[in-house]
Amino acid sequence: MKRIWWFFLLLFAVFGLFVFYYYASRPAMVEMREEIYPGIIYYRRVHYAPRTMVAHIVTVDLRVKGVNAFVTPPDRRGREAEFPLDARTTSQFAREFGVQVAINGDGFTPWWSNTPWDYYPRVGEPVRPHGLSASRRIEYGTFVRNAPTLFINEQREASFGAPLRKVHTAISGLSWLVRDKQPIEDLNDTRTAPRTAIGLDGPGTRLILIVVDGRQPFYSEGVTVQEMAELMIYYGGDNAINLDGGGSSTLVIQDPVTGQYKVMNSPINFLWGRERPVANHFGVFAPR
Repeated sequence: MKRIWWFFLLLFAVFGLFVFYYYASRPAMVEMREEIYPGIIYYRRVHYAPRTMVAHIVTVDLRVKGVNAFVTPPDRRGREAEFPLDARTTSQFAREFGVQVAINGDGFTPWWSNTPWDYYPRVGEPVRPHGLSASRRIEYGTFVRNAPTLFINEQREASFGAPLRKVHTAISGLSWLVRDKQPIEDLNDTRTAPRTAIGLDGPGTRLILIVVDGRQPFYSEGVTVQEMAELMIYYGGDNAINLDGGGSSTLVIQDPVTGQYKVMNSPINFLWGRERPVANHFGVFAPR
């Protein structure tokens, strides 16, 4: 009889440790708001309907002196550069180029994710983003008019679909989410996943970056594309595009006090907390 009690006690202890680790290894399900740098505010929001989800929102005021956008520059240039980028995680991008805020960018090719040992790309392997990108006037990818592309010029004027002046910074997404405060028609409303999006307010002076965690039961189950559009509108995005999602969705912020880089969300590339190497990224330099 005692052995049975010891067995159940041990089972309960193991289960308790697993539950503790499951939640302790992720950002706490506690809402917060913090101005981490002048003009840059980080929010963590917990939604319980239509399912549990943890959303990470960063707003960036482009009018603040010292705030600048940055996109991963190409590792190879010229017409012969079929695959202009070497894959990096979002944390590696942030550290390498010294941005204070970073999210993953556009979808890319080649890519597969069959098992933890059968996937592509690994860090350093060549890839190509789906759409147009630009980093400090260096363009790569293909320009398509009115495509889901965000442009920011040297005057920090931001626009979607077409540049206001000469292209300086640009990043594309998988699809449009919001146009003129309205969700795009016929967005997917059934498949939930981790997702990343970038939006712009009506005046075009404030960026809204959103990363929603997903595929983590009892913590954050993710959102549909339709729900991501609705979240973007809720948080002030009058126009927005859907960036790469799933295991790519990652938000990294540099601590203004310690200088250390921290993954703010709970990415899930096979395992939670593991970042996926991706093609390009969107970063923000903050005034120090």
